[in-house]
Amino acid sequence: MDFLQHHIESLIFCSPDPIKPEDIRACLSEMFEAEVPMEDIQAALEKLLQKYEDDNYPFKIFSMGGGYQFLTKPAYQSSISILLKQKSKKRLSTSALETCAIIAYKQPITKHQIEQIRGVNCDYAIQKLLEKELIEIQGKSDGVGRPILYGTTAKFMEYFGINSLKDLPMPKDFSKDENEIGNEDEKEHEIIAAELEEKEYNAQENINSEITSQENTTDNTNGDHSSPTTPPTEENFSSESQTPEGPVE
Repeated sequence: MDFLQHHIESLIFCSPDPIKPEDIRACLSEMFEAEVPMEDIQAALEKLLQKYEDDNYPFKIFSMGGGYQFLTKPAYQSSISILLKQKSKKRLSTSALETCAIIAYKQPITKHQIEQIRGVNCDYAIQKLLEKELIEIQGKSDGVGRPILYGTTAKFMEYFGINSLKDLPMPKDFSKDENEIGNEDEKEHEIIAAELEEKEYNAQENINSEITSQENTTDNTNGDHSSPTTPPTEENFSSESQTPEGPVE
């Protein structure tokens, strides 16, 4: 049973979302090449729930959305909030913002096309944007050598606080100086990058406000009760940060 319990524990740990017993059973059945009784899975889950209730663990398995997920306990919210605030202060560099702006408006686009617009090598900026999941590979071009095509992700919209790409400022919205010197595309992406930087700042300020509000709510709750007997809710727990990560150099 311990062997089965360890496998279930690892599945819950690596799952980014609450994992349902049916999904656990499907994984185990495929691995063992035999049907695993749901009763054994439920028994192992009960043991795991009891195990992480112990004060020696700063996290526990929480039942939510019909599944199970590891989340930190409310007592550690203060230190986690500080970490999230520190991460939210980190910002994308100018080069990363410009590269991101070009991809957002020209997608799908190849690295060579990005570099033609910016006039500099973009390997590092693209790699960092990929690591932060703000852009993704969307296939290959039909051109010579079949270069990789890049486009933005759902996390890109979350990071900049927009609901869809339609919410991005359109180039036609920007006024142009008749005496302005320079390539039109180059000037355009610099202006758009500045606009994205403002959206990035506003989105992260909203995140900081939400974190502060949650801290105040927690402090008020703790002040109203002499002991933490109130049942924990989803809001009292913190899982992996989904706040925008920070700067790309």
